[in-house]
Amino acid sequence: MKKIGLIGGITWQSTLLYYQYLNEGVANTLGDRHSCKCLIESVDFADISEKQEKGQWEVLNKDMAQIAFRLEKAGAELILVCANTMHLCTDAIKDSTTIPLLHIAEVCGEEIKKKGCKKVLLLGTKYTMELDFYKDILKNQYGIDVVVPSAGDREVVHEVIYTELAKGIIAKDSKKQYLEIIKKSAAEGVEAVILGCTEIPLLIQQGDCKIPVIDTTRIHAEAAVNYALSDMN
Repeated sequence: MKKIGLIGGITWQSTLLYYQYLNEGVANTLGDRHSCKCLIESVDFADISEKQEKGQWEVLNKDMAQIAFRLEKAGAELILVCANTMHLCTDAIKDSTTIPLLHIAEVCGEEIKKKGCKKVLLLGTKYTMELDFYKDILKNQYGIDVVVPSAGDREVVHEVIYTELAKGIIAKDSKKQYLEIIKKSAAEGVEAVILGCTEIPLLIQQGDCKIPVIDTTRIHAEAAVNYALSDMN
């Protein structure tokens, strides 16, 4: 079994989900006495979010690259960035390491392709929704048409992530707002919704929606397990 190196969270809420899914995935494959070999370097979300708000992406590039370097030196054989937004730093991470990085947008693209969907709604932080690093991979590598909510709805989605989900707060009103945004987009021809923030699955699940839900946290963890176990008989 290869050892997986986890960066993040980026909040500890999603760290919990990743750790759970990785261990469940290994146990389901190898038997319930087995668990995942992994290393986790947690980060201070307050520090990360402040740098994001200030647009200090070069500083964040350096921070993420240093974490990945430390994980490799500690024995990690695969890097997993446990957040959609922080995949903005993947080039810096790759430049500082020699082990593979499993990109969450590529895993997402493969899942959407399996489902046969061509037009999807992307929910996430304002950085993930408004910048092109995520959408370009889905469009250029998988031919997927990615739409995002209106400016007002993007603000709602972002604020719920940072002020509620990052703290483990699950509010009925926020869930209702998210579902209304999804329903509105589905009426406009969207075939699936990407939960493009690793905390959103705390709020929205497949049972809440009529269209397919792409849970990036779960499928990212599942893909990591597949990689970690790929050389085992």
